[in-house]
Amino acid sequence: MSDFSTKLSEYISYVETSLKKYNCQSEEEKEQKDLIDAMNYSLEAGGKRIRPVLVYAFCEALGGDVRKADAPAAAIEMMHTFSLIHDDLPAMDDDDYRRGRPSCHKAYGEAMAILAGDALAVLPFGVIAGDSALSPEQKVRIISCLAKAAGRDGMIGGQVIDMENEERTDVDETNLRNMYRHKTGELIAVSCVMGCICADASYELIGAAADYGYKLGLAFQIIDDILDVTSTTEELGKPVGSDSEENKTTFVDLYGVEKAQEIANGITADALECLEKFGRSEFLRELTDMLLKRKK
Repeated sequence: MSDFSTKLSEYISYVETSLKKYNCQSEEEKEQKDLIDAMNYSLEAGGKRIRPVLVYAFCEALGGDVRKADAPAAAIEMMHTFSLIHDDLPAMDDDDYRRGRPSCHKAYGEAMAILAGDALAVLPFGVIAGDSALSPEQKVRIISCLAKAAGRDGMIGGQVIDMENEERTDVDETNLRNMYRHKTGELIAVSCVMGCICADASYELIGAAADYGYKLGLAFQIIDDILDVTSTTEELGKPVGSDSEENKTTFVDLYGVEKAQEIANGITADALECLEKFGRSEFLRELTDMLLKRKK
């Protein structure tokens, strides 16, 4: 196993341990068993864990104590999982499968899926606030950044743009970049920023990390556009061709697969340039390349 694969597995193991710690079920919570089961069903469904891995990677790249990143890393994965549960609902993208198995609303019913998503949207703030490894100043900064990245001006705002685009026939590249920056880029960028805050990084480095995250998020979403027309449901673990069915305009619609890939390559190169400010960025560079070349 390569050094990169070993480190990636290490970070992911931290994530899995923290998620179980923060969403475990106790005897006192037996009345909420169905809710906690639904939350864990989606939290434990796997996935790439890219966002929490970025929290750990930026913290360690800056010489920070990587275990200080446990709470923020778990928090960002909970927030991301909340968004996936709600995205799959009939009122949104109406997807029956996620990560190779039935979506939360198919497994637990629509009402419980809504509540599981709601719970995973607010639990992250309690996880960060209650963490003993972070200073009060770090907690306030992380909570503030996460709230902005997830809310009206971030991921949720991006979902609104995405939904409105389904009714439009004039969606262009500028619109898509704006939507992807909010819907996908904000949570990826804040993951990088939170890792920096855990390591007490300078504002200059935090800005570089955020810039990297936005670029990585855009490239990530363009690759998703490509995979939606070139992959299979078995490979992706979710339905392919859904963008076309939902009347979503993508980079593939605007430019075709080959040109969309070229754009993703260029944005990834720009993202790698942002890492030049970080002394220990070998893992992040390999992660960036892996995401560009991924098949699912």
